[in-house]
Amino acid sequence: MTTTNAREPRVHPVPILSLRPTQMTVGMREVKEKRKRWREHDKKKQADLLGKHMIPVVYGPDARYYVIDHHHLGRALHDEGVKEVLVTIVGDLRMVEREAFWGVMDNKRWVYPYDAKGERRQFRDLPKSVADLKDDPFRSLAGELRRLGGFAKDTTPFSEFLWADFLRRKVSRKTVEADFDKAIEKAMSAAKSKDAIYLPGWCGPEDDD
Repeated sequence: MTTTNAREPRVHPVPILSLRPTQMTVGMREVKEKRKRWREHDKKKQADLLGKHMIPVVYGPDARYYVIDHHHLGRALHDEGVKEVLVTIVGDLRMVEREAFWGVMDNKRWVYPYDAKGERRQFRDLPKSVADLKDDPFRSLAGELRRLGGFAKDTTPFSEFLWADFLRRKVSRKTVEADFDKAIEKAMSAAKSKDAIYLPGWCGPEDDD
């Protein structure tokens, strides 16, 4: 008799469009960057990457897989025509009653039901596939800000969305969409201020000794 370790990847590929998102948005700028990097690799390297970058999922009561990370990668792969991915099951909730499922996911911080305006929505409003994820330009801004050292990578779930919501109040959407460099400049200044002290990965003011 064999037992399955919950962390082991499924050996068979899963159709990418069968994966259920646990968030409503992604930063499309980040998705485009991932697509660009994907296209730079040859077929062998792409196959290697698919084997290494498994999508972490929760197994739900309806025998569906719910993506709890790498939504940007999933969307990028879908947009590049990839049909199947490997998944790693990090939680098995098949025994949970369907009505209780999203409450359990919420308690475990495995779902982030906020729209592109940063407003909380009903769980039923979550997209049904990675193809339906909407763009939140502030999520792109937060992702780029982290890459530039505006804040540190942190294990807090959805930390970049928390930063996106902070930046939403500091930078106008018009600036983010029309002049990304200027938006980054403003975001960096806001990230170094005391206003951001409560956020995960805050690096502190530049002028502190």
